Amino acid sequence: MELESGRPRHEQISDWLREQIEQDTYEVDEKLPSEKQLGDRFDVSRVTVRRALQTLENEDYIYRQQGLGSFVKERRAAQGLVRLTDFAQDMAQAGLEASSQVEHHAPESPPPAVAVHLDTDDQTVMRLDRLRLGDGRPVAFDRTWLPMFYAQLLEGHDLEEETIYHILEAEYDIPVLRGHYRITAANADAPIADLLGVDAGQALLLIERLSLTEGDKRVYFQRRYYRSDRVAYELELARDTTRHDAGEHGMPLREFEPVFDDDVDAHQE
Repeated sequence: MELESGRPRHEQISDWLREQIEQDTYEVDEKLPSEKQLGDRFDVSRVTVRRALQTLENEDYIYRQQGLGSFVKERRAAQGLVRLTDFAQDMAQAGLEASSQVEHHAPESPPPAVAVHLDTDDQTVMRLDRLRLGDGRPVAFDRTWLPMFYAQLLEGHDLEEETIYHILEAEYDIPVLRGHYRITAANADAPIADLLGVDAGQALLLIERLSLTEGDKRVYFQRRYYRSDRVAYELELARDTTRHDAGEHGMPLREFEPVFDDDVDAHQE
């Protein structure tokens, strides 16, 4: 590749490296050419090369190790929590293949907190536990409670392949219209730690979600435990400079996104 005139050289180098990474010319954790090699290839100074590499590091395409060089990082993609999505949609947006394993599917008496969330006096609800995977690697563990009315609609469906959202909307015209989220932290108990492949007691990102349909009917309450080394949330706020009271009312939320990182195991070896 020859550099064009009229464009900053460091931008052209970062564009070329980004394209090579996206085309899998360089695989995850593979070392990129050295600063000297890149400088010789494009006939530029090391300062220019470092600016190009800094751009890619800021964009999460690479990571750098002192004295060793630059390495390809697992690409991250985001799906906004400001849009109501299911796990399969989140994984697709992140460029990962979603799959699930059903670990438990049986009726039980709802724990008091679950009964409150579902606003039910029913003596029995359905509990569904699923291990959620991205590209075959554990990302999250879901524990979902459904009123029996909605639970019975899932009978006969493959809950390892189909999502609750899809079954209810496609088969029964019951759309999930609204969700209430609470994000906190939890320590992994032994069974969940074993499923997620982490140590017991390790910190997990816990998202509690209450999903509702028309008439504010409560479809399910869910606790999703994310591996905290594989997902983080990023938010973007936009300040409205045309409003003088913006400081009093805060800045409107533009994006609030889970960012998935599936290269952790490789980094820890």
